[in-house]
Amino acid sequence: MQGVVKLFDRSTGTGLVLSDSDGSEVALDSASLDGSIFRDLRQGQRIVFDVETVDGRQVARALRVGSEGT
Repeated sequence: MQGVVKLFDRSTGTGLVLSDSDGSEVALDSASLDGSIFRDLRQGQRIVFDVETVDGRQVARALRVGSEGT
């Protein structure tokens, strides 16, 4: 899935990504950057990510750069 970082709080490691596919908000939590090349994110940054359901909500995982074919 691809999207754009809507907001990211460095101090907590939490934020939101807007999905390109349907405009939904996908959460970023403190584990979202684990194993990725990112240490920080900025508003408007384009990312590719997987989605995992955690406690009934969609959370971004496996963040990476690049693009995915549709």
